[in-house]
Amino acid sequence: MLDSQPLDATAADWSERCEHWRNKPVPTARPRRRRERETAPLILTGHGVSLKVDKGSLLVRNGFTHHPQRPETRRFFPGDLETPQRIIMIDGSGQLTFDALNWLSEQGVHLVRLNWCGEVVCVLAANGYAADPAKLEWQKRTREDEAARLEFAGGLIRRKLLAALETMEAIIPASPARDVAVTRAEESIARIDGGAVSEVAQLRGLEGPCANAYFSAWAGLAMNWKSETRHPVPPQWREYRQRSTLLSGVKGKNRKADHPINAMLNYAYAMLESEVRINAAAEGYDPMVGIYHHAAKGSPAYVFDLMEPERPRIDRAVLKFALSEKFTAADFILRQDGVCRLGPQLAGMVCKAVTV
Repeated sequence: MLDSQPLDATAADWSERCEHWRNKPVPTARPRRRRERETAPLILTGHGVSLKVDKGSLLVRNGFTHHPQRPETRRFFPGDLETPQRIIMIDGSGQLTFDALNWLSEQGVHLVRLNWCGEVVCVLAANGYAADPAKLEWQKRTREDEAARLEFAGGLIRRKLLAALETMEAIIPASPARDVAVTRAEESIARIDGGAVSEVAQLRGLEGPCANAYFSAWAGLAMNWKSETRHPVPPQWREYRQRSTLLSGVKGKNRKADHPINAMLNYAYAMLESEVRINAAAEGYDPMVGIYHHAAKGSPAYVFDLMEPERPRIDRAVLKFALSEKFTAADFILRQDGVCRLGPQLAGMVCKAVTV
């Protein structure tokens, strides 16, 4: 297919970059403790992925993303500490048996499926979903009580702004734009703390400009490129411009990334969404009953609520990765509609990088 090829890359280039990201080690936050179960997710991608039960164990075959590629097969036994707590399937194709679903549930393994642009397609939680009536009632009661809703939402946004300040200090170089973003965040925190925000609509009025200023402070960030003679870099990828894109319509949105960093963010946010959704369901909350966010077209509004304070942490991990590595244009796919996609092995690397 025309839109499934890397930008100006031969089959050999594609294979080389896939192998590079497939074999690149991911730094861990800390060593695994003795008798601790594996916390890093198992990332699967490519064509021909297979999960089935064989002789009582789970036999997992990873997919193929390039040629030549060695087949990757792993076997997990019941109770094995090496069994991952989450399996992430990134795009690709393959098969999954009903017996494998039962095995995953019995062993407490969650299965998450992401599509090509980094959106969560489905989450199969190992514990299923059974809402705690008391917690569900709390969600509904809090959503309907304006004062309680404001207290809940104000706490989320306050934590988000504090985390954004940490991300800017750690990653974003000093600039007038960063000064504006810092000032707006600090002023908004002061207003929340001082009781100057009396309704949720006012809180949204604070959050929006802070978010715009925050991402504006990213403008000018530049990734490190190599092999540009073989793989020219599109001009719009030279420097980061903005989070939203007009590729999805007249009004700028984030779904169709037009820059590699935005494409990485989409995958990273999807990883965060899956983690929060699993935890919310496990604790007995209804992922669909939002308090700050309103459900739209079946979206997990409560999950989006809980994601807010964590987004800057994900931003920090993505920027740290994107600004410290060397890339080639062959790592990405530029579709005919201008949308930037990640190569499958690079997408897997990003998902691993934001979970350490």
